[in-house]
Amino acid sequence: VDTEIDWEAYMQQVSQYLNGERDYTLIKGGTGPLVYPAFHVYIYSILYKVTDGGKNILLAQAIFAWLYLGTLTVVMRCYKKAGVPPYIFPLLVLSKRLHSIFLLRLFNDCFAVCLLFVAIYAYQHRIWTVGSVAYSFGVGTKMSLLLAGPAVGIILLQALPLRRALNAAFLMAQVQVTIAWPFLTINPPGYLSRAFELSRQFLYKWTVNWRFVNEMTFLSREFAIALAMANVGFLTLFLATRWLRPSRQSVSAFLSALWKKPSPPLIQQQLSLRVTPSYIMTTILSAMMIGLLCARSLHYQFYAYIAWSTPFLLWKSKMHPIGIYAVWAAQEWAWNIYPSTRVSSALVVGCLLVQVLGVWWGTRNDFQEAESLDEKKSRP
Repeated sequence: VDTEIDWEAYMQQVSQYLNGERDYTLIKGGTGPLVYPAFHVYIYSILYKVTDGGKNILLAQAIFAWLYLGTLTVVMRCYKKAGVPPYIFPLLVLSKRLHSIFLLRLFNDCFAVCLLFVAIYAYQHRIWTVGSVAYSFGVGTKMSLLLAGPAVGIILLQALPLRRALNAAFLMAQVQVTIAWPFLTINPPGYLSRAFELSRQFLYKWTVNWRFVNEMTFLSREFAIALAMANVGFLTLFLATRWLRPSRQSVSAFLSALWKKPSPPLIQQQLSLRVTPSYIMTTILSAMMIGLLCARSLHYQFYAYIAWSTPFLLWKSKMHPIGIYAVWAAQEWAWNIYPSTRVSSALVVGCLLVQVLGVWWGTRNDFQEAESLDEKKSRP
């Protein structure tokens, strides 16, 4: 059974691309214009061809089932590399809403979240180029992954010398230009304004997270500005107090050091080793969760990014296992309410807030033990 929320629109849009249309502003489907980056078009063009123009939905669901299993495998490997205990792992497979997103709705978020965790896995194994390419392809599938951009930048700037970090950033930009080139040569502003649309007006009837505020507030410019300021505030808090811990520097000192003479190789190596698999996963997923907490509007498919982040972030918050399972269950219940209600949306926002504040508080001592050990080793 397929609910065809976006699948039919995806097929209509990519059929126009396959018929030769390269002006992004002219590509439309049943749900409106094409508003996803170019790699989304390529992915669903392949699916269009192998599913007989989108008619063979059973085959599409089988492909997404394998995508789910493959992504789950990568997620579990990331969790294991970060040192997550076994009692957390059942939460990775129990989500009814996540199964629906993959197996019934066939959303592009499924590919985006897969590429996000491939990037995390590569970064955890210090394969920086592969991680950066995977992340950029993820952004090229759906711009939601831009929420992790600040975290990716901070990780690369601490794990690599400045020149190599800038090379990684340039590589990610190259990926974006390459996949978008057929559209950029026809209508560059049209592609950028649609693929990375930041001024989209969201409909109140579809919001999952802000149903508990009235529609006038939801649509107001003041509300949008307040959310943007909250996002910047949380990112600044995490940057100043958590994300720069490996460098052992303040924000100003870190920025100043970037433009000075490169650190000696031994110092850079020691800093890079402090960028641990757990730190990488915590930083990227906390950035994603901050962005989702402060999002203008969340729709049901956004749970693809939340479902596999929540167990890890709750564990990093040092919450008791019973509390972890309770928050997870409350969040899962809220995301399975359709349409959303005041209660369910308040619970959605509340659970996201618990995770953001929880991981901030729970990681306050993450580097202290390692630093104490280093000090003991350095003593004569």
